[in-house]
Amino acid sequence: MELNNIPKNEGSTHRAKRVGRGPGSGLGKTSGRGENGQKSRSGASIRAVFEGGQTPLFRRIHKRGFSNAKFKTRYGVVNVGDLNRFKDGDVVTPELLKELGIVKKQYSGIKVLGNGTLEKKITIKAHRYTQSALAKIEESGSKAEVI
Repeated sequence: MELNNIPKNEGSTHRAKRVGRGPGSGLGKTSGRGENGQKSRSGASIRAVFEGGQTPLFRRIHKRGFSNAKFKTRYGVVNVGDLNRFKDGDVVTPELLKELGIVKKQYSGIKVLGNGTLEKKITIKAHRYTQSALAKIEESGSKAEVI
């Protein structure tokens, strides 16, 4: 006996469902989908957890666990280009930045970013600097001090 000569078991093959065909198939008109409703439409797919518009279970139950998000360190951000409003020789501190409204909140400190160009020679005191900011500060002849 060879593989191509093995007979199929009885009942192992079925005729394909010819949906929407005439009388006798039992699947005419609505093609076995019932009458109206979302699942009777073509392309309809409903999430497995959908509850018909009722507030879903995952939103009804109380929240548990711990999130470290409220303890992350955030910095008040200043771009190098924003520091051009100071005069040559000025010392820029976090308090001065907050007083002038350049930074709304100091959070855990001030971080200087490298967007823009610095055309003044000033001393900047901040908690963090990006590498591009340090390069632009040194290029202009200014000083960057880490607090």
